[in-house]
Amino acid sequence: QLQLVESGGGLVQPGGSLRLSCVLSGFTLDHYAIGWFRQAPGKEREFVAAISSAGGTTYADSVKGRFTISRDNAKNTVYLQMNSLKPEDTAVYYCAVRPRSGSSLSGDYGYWGQGTQVTVSS
Repeated sequence: QLQLVESGGGLVQPGGSLRLSCVLSGFTLDHYAIGWFRQAPGKEREFVAAISSAGGTTYADSVKGRFTISRDNAKNTVYLQMNSLKPEDTAVYYCAVRPRSGSSLSGDYGYWGQGTQVTVSS
């Protein structure tokens, strides 16, 4: 059974850092792309970052230079390192999987995790 589980969320002060993890089970990561999305209360789900099976990365403009997506195929895990966090980064963060190439469109992803809450507040 395909499953994605996010972890690493929490409460952090503005300017702080968090590292989110997305662990995949039921299939091997090697041939798949992973996307991170987030959804704040009352807002649409939005793209954050994606990494292709070859390791190519794309980022939303709002997080470029602050967030880094990476993958460890041996651990079947994708990470999202988030630095210089801002209150507007507060949201539930989701990872999702699709074959090979990353995409910024949520509809292109077939399987999703349950999400992890990130709250940036002083």
